[in-house]
Amino acid sequence: MSGTLAWAPARRDPAWRGRVFWAVFALLALWPMLVASEFKPWVLWAPQSLGPTLNFLAAFVPPKVEPEFLAMVARETWRTVAMATAGITLALLLAIPLALASVRVLSVSALSGRMARLPNRLRQLLRWLMIVLRSVPELIWALVFVRVVGLGPTAGVLAIALTYGGMLGKVYAEILESGDTHVTTSLLRNGSGRLQAFCYGLLPQSAAELTSYTVYRWECAIRSSAVLGFVGAGGLGQAMDSSLKMFNGSEVSAMLLVFMALVWFADDVSARLRRALG
Repeated sequence: MSGTLAWAPARRDPAWRGRVFWAVFALLALWPMLVASEFKPWVLWAPQSLGPTLNFLAAFVPPKVEPEFLAMVARETWRTVAMATAGITLALLLAIPLALASVRVLSVSALSGRMARLPNRLRQLLRWLMIVLRSVPELIWALVFVRVVGLGPTAGVLAIALTYGGMLGKVYAEILESGDTHVTTSLLRNGSGRLQAFCYGLLPQSAAELTSYTVYRWECAIRSSAVLGFVGAGGLGQAMDSSLKMFNGSEVSAMLLVFMALVWFADDVSARLRRALG
C-alpha cells in the first residue's frame, strides 16, 4: 500500500509558482507595449467599423471569374513570380560572395588560431554591410527605387535583391560556420584553395540546409513581391491595390485565392527539394 502511494502522481504542478510568476511578469511587460502601440481590438466591433467591413467581405462572394479578368490575373501572377525569382537570383549573386568572404573557417590567416588584422577588419566590414542591407525593409527599398527607376517591377526586383542579399549572406555564413570544420581546415592546411575547401569541405554537409533556406526565402520573396505592388512595383499586388481602392471585393477574393495557390506551390516545391536532398 505504501509503495502504491509513493508512486502516485502529484495532483499539483510543483513548479506552478514559477509558471504563474513568469506569466504575470510577461503580461506586465507586455502591457506598456500594447498601450504604446495603441492596440484597441474592440474598435473592430464598433458599429461604424463593423458595418462597412461586413459589407465589403460580403462582396468577396462569389469571386470574379470572367475570362478577361482571369487573363489579367494570370499575367500579373507570372510577373509576381518573375519579380521574386529575379530578385532572389540577384540576391544570391550578392549573398554568396559576402558569405564566403565573411566565414572565418575559410580564412587562411586564421589557421594559426588568430586571424590577421586586415582580413579580420574586412570580415567585420562585410558583416556590417549585410546588417545594413537586411535592416532596411524591402518596402523602403522599393519606395526609393520607385523614385529612381519609376513604377514597375524593376523597383521590386532591386528591393528584394538588396534586402534578401543581406539576409541570405548572414544565414549562409552562420550555416557554414555551424557545421564540422575539420575537413575544411585540413584541406586548407594541406595547400588547398579556399574555393576548393568550400566545395569539398563545407558545401557537402550544408547543401540541404542551404537549399531549404534559399527556397524558403524564395517563397518569402513571392509574398514580398505582392506587398511591393502596393507601392507601385507592379505584379499582383498592384492589381489588388487597384481593386481594393475601388472596393471591388469579388476581384480581391479571386486574386487572394490565386495568391494562396501560389504560396502553396512554393511551399510544395520547398518540401520536395528538402526530401530530395535529405
